[in-house]
Amino acid sequence: MGCAPSIHVSHSGVIYCRDSEESNSPHQTTTISQGTTTLHGLFVKTDAADSIPSVLAYQSRQPPPSAGPRRKERRESGGASARSRTPHCCSVEAETQTSSSSAKASTTEVQVGPMRLTQYPIQVLLVFAKEDNQSNGFWWACDRAGYRCNVAWTPESALECFLDKHQEIIVIDHRNSKYFDAENICRSIRATEPSEHTVILAVVPRTSADQEETSVLPLLDAGFDRQFMENSSVTACYNELVQIEHGEVRSQFKLRACHAVFTALDHCQEAVEITSEDHVIQYVNPAFERMMGYCKGELIGKELTELPKSDKNSADLLDNINTFIKKGKEWQGVYYARRKSGDSIQQHVKITPVVGQGGKIRHFVSLKRLHCTNENNKQFYKNHREDKYTGDNSQSESSSYKCKNRRKDSVDIKSVTSQSSDASSLQTRRYSSMARIHSMTIEAPITKVINIINAAQENSPITVAEALDRVLEILRTTELYSPQLGTKDEDPHTSDLVGGLMNDGLRRLSGNQYVFSKNMNLSHSHLPVPNTINDVPPCIAQLLDNEESWDFNIFELEAVTNKRPLVYLGLKVFARFGVSEFLNCSEATLRAWLQVIEANYHSSNSYHNSTHAADVLHATAFFLGKERVKGSLDHLDEVAALIAATIHDVDHPGRTNSFLCNAGSELAVLYNDTAVLESHHTALAFQLTTKDSKYNIFKNIDRNRYRTLRQAIIDMVLATEMTKHFEHVNKFVNSINKPMAAEETSPHSEGSNTECTANIKNFPDNQTLIKRMMIKCADVANPCRPLELCIEWAGRISEEYFAQTDEEKRQGLPVVMPVFDRNTCSIPKSQISFIDYFITDMFDAWDAFAHLPVLMQHLANNYKHWKTLDDLKCKSLRLPPENNN
Repeated sequence: MGCAPSIHVSHSGVIYCRDSEESNSPHQTTTISQGTTTLHGLFVKTDAADSIPSVLAYQSRQPPPSAGPRRKERRESGGASARSRTPHCCSVEAETQTSSSSAKASTTEVQVGPMRLTQYPIQVLLVFAKEDNQSNGFWWACDRAGYRCNVAWTPESALECFLDKHQEIIVIDHRNSKYFDAENICRSIRATEPSEHTVILAVVPRTSADQEETSVLPLLDAGFDRQFMENSSVTACYNELVQIEHGEVRSQFKLRACHAVFTALDHCQEAVEITSEDHVIQYVNPAFERMMGYCKGELIGKELTELPKSDKNSADLLDNINTFIKKGKEWQGVYYARRKSGDSIQQHVKITPVVGQGGKIRHFVSLKRLHCTNENNKQFYKNHREDKYTGDNSQSESSSYKCKNRRKDSVDIKSVTSQSSDASSLQTRRYSSMARIHSMTIEAPITKVINIINAAQENSPITVAEALDRVLEILRTTELYSPQLGTKDEDPHTSDLVGGLMNDGLRRLSGNQYVFSKNMNLSHSHLPVPNTINDVPPCIAQLLDNEESWDFNIFELEAVTNKRPLVYLGLKVFARFGVSEFLNCSEATLRAWLQVIEANYHSSNSYHNSTHAADVLHATAFFLGKERVKGSLDHLDEVAALIAATIHDVDHPGRTNSFLCNAGSELAVLYNDTAVLESHHTALAFQLTTKDSKYNIFKNIDRNRYRTLRQAIIDMVLATEMTKHFEHVNKFVNSINKPMAAEETSPHSEGSNTECTANIKNFPDNQTLIKRMMIKCADVANPCRPLELCIEWAGRISEEYFAQTDEEKRQGLPVVMPVFDRNTCSIPKSQISFIDYFITDMFDAWDAFAHLPVLMQHLANNYKHWKTLDDLKCKSLRLPPENNN
């Protein structure tokens, strides 16, 4: 049963035909005629062999029995298409491109780190000496998988086809060497650049049961990736190809995407260096070559220790860096490097460890840019920019054009004025106009900063200019230090807590007035108040012997003093710091002042009472005792800090600023909804102090000293207002932490505390930042106290917030912190949110300055406690009894 043969014409006019009827017989022939010579067989050694198309698509292939009618349909459509084409290497596409299988040959989305890639249908090249069941099996397997497939019959055509198509998978027949040498074909393909990402499969003959299986090493040495034991089953071939696709091919596809990353690195303006875990240089980009004066070949494979070092770094800087990055931490700072020419240049360096094989650190990525503070750096930076953006006369026009494209259209004033007023010239004029606007004679500091940025934009590459545009947008906003909070559904505990503490409310409801009474005549128990510190009852005196320790238990003092801890702790602390002597007032006056201040704290508040004030006073005194804090501040600063800690929450109503603003309280109206409570605490404290000579501790100091002291106290109390929290922390980090860290790592610095604190004393603004940070940390130090104290404080603040929520609901006010509902609130979650959002960064910064290892250890332990409770879905303060062990 036959059909018409398929007639083809080769490049040289050779006519050849193949019978459409298929047979599995090895004696089946294709007849080729040239002139009067008849040649039998596919691989003939005559002059006509060069004219035989050696890469074919199987148009007349007999489908396997399971193929059904669809295969016949493919044959018919394929045959027609084949006859319409001129047969040459790779010119005839595989049948899998027809409509019958195009649905399967779809693209695939692949994620490589942060990159999202599109993988197109896999291409397969079959290299077989002859058509047989095995080649048929792989052909139909490609069809089933939706792969594009080509077949090559000779080594030459296989190489030609691969160089044209770059197939991902190559299957080479390695069963019989009399037709061609499969290993030589593999080596010739491997010698080409595209084969780096290709998987090559060797089809080897099946071994009998009594034969020992041969080693795969010769195949691997030849360049093969896998071997496939002869099996003509379409399913077996399909399974093999699909496994290769999802294994090696997918991995090679991801590796191929790295070319895009390396292209980005090659064009990056920052110098990039990648080293191994042993600090052997693996990669440097062109920017690194330009900066250091080396070429790639001089660096790759060398250890960093082989390169000359600058003698301007401190002796132990490299050891410190290595210690840091070996722990998997990122290091950044200023470092001196020596160029090939011998010059030392100062660099901003950021080193990031990268985890690789075995889950261990396998690479270190260093980003380096010039730190233009000395003349050498500035001159080098200038030359570097000129080389990069202008080039020399030998450069081609195309190179110059590329350089110009990376800049603004034009920033030359003469050229701008000579151009027509089209869109691009108007865009160019914008920067000059902005610079003129910001160069007015009356300038604030922020205006000067904007002027500098505008000037820098004039001659910057377009990427830098666009980045500076974004910087200007940020600088023109009002809240420079306040973070942008996430949406409410991210973490309701954090959102409610932050919203309640950092907002002033400002939602007014008519008819609601919240007035709280002054506590001027609040009565306490009749425990006798001592005339002097030496008259303190023994039980209290014994407790106070431990007041210099961070683990001092303020609640025990609260109990033995009948909720009057502030007077007794105040007398002891003020005596230790010589407050009476500084103020030139008697101890009796100081005692009377402490009494009146404590009387105006509300003992009915669960949290904001005189015990909290005493706790903040204790923390402030503890901080003042730290060497670096003490060396940075004057005696006046110490006295101001202790007084500010004592009065910082006097007459607190147990409600937040947001509540008072929403309720339209008298105080909110008086202070224009801005820092309402903090303003009230300071104003009332000074009113009470100056009201009667008996407790006026300021009566004997001169006017100038009083004004200085008063301003310092007011500034510190206002710093406890949470809407400015991030502003204070960020200013402290940028003005205190970072300069001190740079000074300590500087090769010219001995790194002594005395030198650092002396520099701080020379800048009063820095002393102000330290005092603000100190009282802020003292005010919210509860998470850094021993666990039992931390738990007690957490319960007290939660109860106060519960009471506020209850009152808001009763009065119909907006509920400021909905999560603080006593029926549903998880106290552990609220503590975790508070620590994460407010405490961790602030105490990291304060610890870096004051060195507070005990506090940081308590903070870590307490956080672990709250996390354990939260993981157990426990809303209470302590672990259930069954979990205590």
